[in-house]
Amino acid sequence: MTQAHICFSRSRRTASLGLSEIVVISETAARRRAEGCDIIALSTGEPDFPTPDHVIAAAHAAALAGQTRYPPTAGLPQLRAAIADRAGDGMEPANVIVSTGAKQVIFNAFLASLDPGDEVILAAPSWSSYRDMVTIADASPVELPCPMITGFKLTPQQLEKAITPRTRWLLLNSPSNPSGAVYTAEEFHALAEVLRRYPQIRIVSDEIYEHLSFETFASFRDAAPDLAERTLTVNGVSKAYSMTGWRIGWGIGSTDLIGAMLAVQGQSTSGACSIAQAAALAALTGGQDLLAHRAVILRERRDRTVGRLDALNGIVCPAPQGAFYVFPSCAGVLSRRNSDGEPIGDDAAFCRHLLDNAGVAIVPGRPFGMPGHFRLSFACSDVELDEGLSRIEKAVAGLN
Repeated sequence: MTQAHICFSRSRRTASLGLSEIVVISETAARRRAEGCDIIALSTGEPDFPTPDHVIAAAHAAALAGQTRYPPTAGLPQLRAAIADRAGDGMEPANVIVSTGAKQVIFNAFLASLDPGDEVILAAPSWSSYRDMVTIADASPVELPCPMITGFKLTPQQLEKAITPRTRWLLLNSPSNPSGAVYTAEEFHALAEVLRRYPQIRIVSDEIYEHLSFETFASFRDAAPDLAERTLTVNGVSKAYSMTGWRIGWGIGSTDLIGAMLAVQGQSTSGACSIAQAAALAALTGGQDLLAHRAVILRERRDRTVGRLDALNGIVCPAPQGAFYVFPSCAGVLSRRNSDGEPIGDDAAFCRHLLDNAGVAIVPGRPFGMPGHFRLSFACSDVELDEGLSRIEKAVAGLN
């Protein structure tokens, strides 16, 4: 007797979800490299700098000391205290939750606060996971296009027009992935003026690239202290301290919000890795000179990347103010054809052309909510960056 095959049925909230196009491209590049192909990956948002030695030493010491048991769900007390101390403005450890990466912080917040029909405003271009996390929480992402001409930044007029009775969150990311846009304190002030009229709206301020700003960094919480009770500040050690694999991020917010997020985290991952938390504590309390040193290196890479890409016929590359990405327009090459006479057509086709014919992996603009652009990461070695740019120059020049 044969047993009938029962097909797996996905839940409604996950029916439209899959691996992000960003991850797919990065994993495709890694697979081709493993197969022996000559691929330069300028697609991944991961700094090439090593994790600092004193951070690794702290993790080793914690493991040897037996700090290998379940940590508190909200995070190690000494790490939460260090985060609260850095935040200032009267923040206490009770205002802090430590999670398995900054991504989980945002996921916890949305799952803890959103109901079906609720809306979250996103300023596109934005990281694709934001949209998917809103969807998983049964809410609706409202993406507002912020084009290159406005510096990829949301205006107060756009925000005011988009707000409805169902708006629950505004998510801001400064410095931005993918555009590198950085909001000034004055620009935050202008957005805050709108938000003060709508007390039902909370603000997520994703500041994971805080220490990778080439301009004066402004935090939304500092720019609008009267909205602090409605603000969730998100940060972590991944980008600034080259600790992407350690998976430590945190959120700073009101105790009622942090408590609700803690309830979600307690039923998903529980506390973040105890050894990684010890490493994060060392990163925050140890010497900080490496941050300025690395920012100088990244600025030089940025300037070189912008100069070479912006010189290409059909590519317009504004200089990012932070993070380690450029987000150029490739609209000027989309009417051209490759050497086989095939039309480029759109940003995804342009990126496929570079991967297949130049061996360079970059990410199209469409997963970030802004087609006609592409994201290139300059968080790689100088040798890889220069070779990748040379290949792109040759590939673009070969389009008819």
